[in-house]
Amino acid sequence: MLLNSILPNWSEISVFEQAFWIIAIPATVFFLLLLVLTIFGGDADADVDVDTDVDGDIADGDSIPFQFISLKNIVAFFTVFGWSGIGFISMGLGPGQVILFSTLCGLTMMFLMASLFYFMSKLAENGTLRMGNAIGKLGEVYLVIPAKRGGMGKVQLNVQGSMRTLDAITDDEEDIPTSSIVHVINVIDDHILLVQKQGN
Repeated sequence: MLLNSILPNWSEISVFEQAFWIIAIPATVFFLLLLVLTIFGGDADADVDVDTDVDGDIADGDSIPFQFISLKNIVAFFTVFGWSGIGFISMGLGPGQVILFSTLCGLTMMFLMASLFYFMSKLAENGTLRMGNAIGKLGEVYLVIPAKRGGMGKVQLNVQGSMRTLDAITDDEEDIPTSSIVHVINVIDDHILLVQKQGN
């Protein structure tokens, strides 16, 4: 019943307006589906073909680019393009104006969507530990670090604004005892700190 109240009498509208309805309804359904998948964290596969390069950039840890062209943004464009076109037609605008204004509305939506996901990604990035950020920092030995990479100890240090306890090894000639201050000089295998006792 609700659908009948929303949809027009198909035979009474122009082919031009029918085209906008044909765009708006499937795009809206797909957009809502993507929105649900995004909320529940299941949108990775949906964007895999479009966002592969972006995922690679994030994995490299350099920066998260502003992604204007993506599956979600394209669907959002057609959703807004379709519905705004229907609205402009009902206002009595000509075909050229309808297409122009609908396109502008769709592009604006794409920009807003891209901005939203960019800033959401930045927030997620800030909460993800990047081991490279530990290089050059001072830490305190929490668990004895054996000499000459003879075993793994643990170090506590402040990285990205929070205190972390991380695995550590050393090339020092002697074991580094608990409570010693160490200097992080490198990261091994992306998750182990190479440290040196402060003062060596």
